[in-house]
Amino acid sequence: MPLPASPIFTIHAHFSKKKKKKKKISQKIDSLEGGLLVCFVMDQDLVETEKRRKREINIDPGLQWSQWQLLDSILPTGGFAHSFGLEAAIQARLVSGPDDLQNFVIHLLENTGSLLLPFVYSATMNPTLDNCQKLDRILDATLSNEVGRKASVSQGSSLMRVAASVFTELPSLKSMRDVCIGSGVVSFHHAPVFGIICGLLGMDSGTSQRAYIFMTMRDVISAATRLNLVGPLGAAVLQHRVASVAESMVKKWMDRSVEDACQTAPLLDTIQGCHTYLFSRLFCS
Repeated sequence: MPLPASPIFTIHAHFSKKKKKKKKISQKIDSLEGGLLVCFVMDQDLVETEKRRKREINIDPGLQWSQWQLLDSILPTGGFAHSFGLEAAIQARLVSGPDDLQNFVIHLLENTGSLLLPFVYSATMNPTLDNCQKLDRILDATLSNEVGRKASVSQGSSLMRVAASVFTELPSLKSMRDVCIGSGVVSFHHAPVFGIICGLLGMDSGTSQRAYIFMTMRDVISAATRLNLVGPLGAAVLQHRVASVAESMVKKWMDRSVEDACQTAPLLDTIQGCHTYLFSRLFCS
């Protein structure tokens, strides 16, 4: 004769069934909430994509080709004649391998963002002759490194000359250059000139600041390749690896006024200033 079930086990089994039901219900709710969250995120992405698409429609396709050409390394602006102090850092034995090179590039981008992005931003937002002259004077007084100052003037002058000749759809560039040369008071520093051209080409401020950081990263890694620090494939890998860091630098320093411009890596500034004392050198700075 079977024994009657114990009330304790009966109650325990009853509660176990309830727990299992609650667990299944909870899992269904979590699954539903997860699905809703995914749908919400997808909707947000679609909204952002639509916004970007509408912005792109409003941009003149002809200007887009000019914007891409501005960032093309084939544009003869003299950027590849400068190493941003990397050659001096190698001879001072501060940089001797790929790991040192990556640290150098990251600190250079940080310094570029803190010091020069405010000038790119201000020039892009107001690409006028008066603002160009004002920003040029401020940056000339801000740069304490003679080698860096000469490099900035050399690159900026070349960029202004090339842009005035190439981008004929912007006659204001040529007239602006002629007025500045005639006045004799404008040095044509690179950051304000780049921002002015970006603004006249219809580039938004965020894109212009990212473009400036990209060009700096591209040029210094190219210099590292010619100095035999890294090979072409290794340079491409390094550039891709540092891209996320570059984006964080842009977000950190973008959209600031020139009053907030500052140096974050004074050692790099000092090393670049020693470039003229090198016995043999490949680059101008």
